[in-house]
Amino acid sequence: MGVAYFYHLTQRPLVETLTMLLGKARGAGWRVVIRGTDADLLAQMDVALWRGADDVFLPHGMAGGAHDVDQPILLTTSIEAANGATCVFSIHGANVSPEEVTAADRVCILFDGLDDAALNAARGQWIKMKEAGVGAQYWSEESGRWEKKAET
Repeated sequence: MGVAYFYHLTQRPLVETLTMLLGKARGAGWRVVIRGTDADLLAQMDVALWRGADDVFLPHGMAGGAHDVDQPILLTTSIEAANGATCVFSIHGANVSPEEVTAADRVCILFDGLDDAALNAARGQWIKMKEAGVGAQYWSEESGRWEKKAET
């Protein structure tokens, strides 16, 4: 059974945390989908990932292209993962179902701790996972480094 990892962002920007986690996911050999709720915000993330640190290369593409199936990391607003991803990153409040969590190698839900709407959306997803009997871990960077604060 899978586990949903909730990352409460308060110290670092989304792209920095996402880059770190994507590196780990790719290191594990997982194909990844980054699911967002807004195509324009995903396009901005696409640019930010290409402009990342010189020592980090994260090959990726935006969904809707001719080579979606070949992308190791695919950015999309869709539930469907054309690249066969087994690792899902939810950003900007994108929904993840308990069934997806149990079927995936890894599911990470990243949310802005300074945004009330994002906090409420993450809380709602946490409750949904708990009610479905799906494991969830809550990670906080409040101390300046990532620490697991809760687990169901």
